[in-house]
Amino acid sequence: MPHLLYGLYERRLSAALPAQQIPRHVGVILDGNRRWARSFGETAATGHRRGADKIAEFLGWAEELGVEVVTLWMLSTDNLARPREELADLLDIIRDAVQDLASSRRWRLRVMGRLDLLPEEVAAAIRDAAAATDDVEGLQVNVAIGYGGRYEIADAVRSYLKQESAQGATLEDLAKRIDVEDIAAHLYTKGQPDPELVIRTSGELRVGGFLMWQSAHSELYFCEAYWPDFRRVDFLRALRDFSRRERRLGR
Repeated sequence: MPHLLYGLYERRLSAALPAQQIPRHVGVILDGNRRWARSFGETAATGHRRGADKIAEFLGWAEELGVEVVTLWMLSTDNLARPREELADLLDIIRDAVQDLASSRRWRLRVMGRLDLLPEEVAAAIRDAAAATDDVEGLQVNVAIGYGGRYEIADAVRSYLKQESAQGATLEDLAKRIDVEDIAAHLYTKGQPDPELVIRTSGELRVGGFLMWQSAHSELYFCEAYWPDFRRVDFLRALRDFSRRERRLGR
């Protein structure tokens, strides 16, 4: 489609979105970097770099449309089993991407995941970059690195048990009174709204454990485009689809 027509189409999509139906929290599974690279005969690292370059652009779209929280799944615990050379390149690219996002001073970053599974120098650089944005206001960006939904729930339960044990609670006491609110208060996303919309790129029709607890009532949107090719019009289509769904939340 010619560029001028795309621009017109985007403006029409954007104008048709009801402001009151923009999701507060959008989760994104950034998938398809390697397949995008292979389609051009390029290396996996090239695909990961192009995918990293897309992140700031996407956050700008989300910010412009009034989204309050974005969670980006950048590296899963399963990804840590990839070949050593590819993983080393990927970790360097993720570290650089987080540092670039932090240095822009546009967004407040929160790191989610098991950074203890990463090389210490990479984990420290990511932690330091995120901490440097603690005073930044505006769009909150969760970067899920070394993340797995089951790990998150296990970490939340562990955190809750440690907290209550320090206050003198017994295992019998905890077994009687633990409830869903107690676990929710110890998730990586504590204090944030649950994601109303979860987007996965690359055409894969699964969420792979992304925000398992928080996405119980999320609307899911699967996009055929690989993450490096994800366009603003694709995001607007996802939001349009979200706005048309009847969200009964199980009721």
